[in-house]
Amino acid sequence: MRSFGIVALSVMLGGCASVTRGTTENISISSTPSGVEAVVSGMDVPTTCTTPCSVVVKRNADISITFQKEGYQPQIVPLSRDVQTGGAAGFAGNLLLGGIVGMGVDAATGAATDHKPNPVIVTMQPSVLHAAPRAPRKPRPPREPQAGT
Repeated sequence: MRSFGIVALSVMLGGCASVTRGTTENISISSTPSGVEAVVSGMDVPTTCTTPCSVVVKRNADISITFQKEGYQPQIVPLSRDVQTGGAAGFAGNLLLGGIVGMGVDAATGAATDHKPNPVIVTMQPSVLHAAPRAPRKPRPPREPQAGT
């Protein structure tokens, strides 16, 4: 009976979404061209990877990704957080178990949310300074004098 009580208490205090989905998620990152440096901000420790790559982030983190590569314009992609069906079901499961504390845990850890977009895909734009060089201009032929001048 004691074991049952401990298990019931831990389920109520743990938060359903926290238990079923976890407090972290994988974010897939890719770019065209590949080989772009992606700096992920909003984590406890800022992380850098080279595309294509994947990072593990906390569900409650405010994440943005800065893409940079020589010869291309840098791009910043802010990620938003959305409550998904799986997270909503876990969050609602707290109501069935009477876990108001569990709902608070899920809200605080962001366990009911997912980052969007995921995967993060960008197409890099060439930098104006590093755009393809223009073909040299051909010299114009000399003008012929007009009659009557």
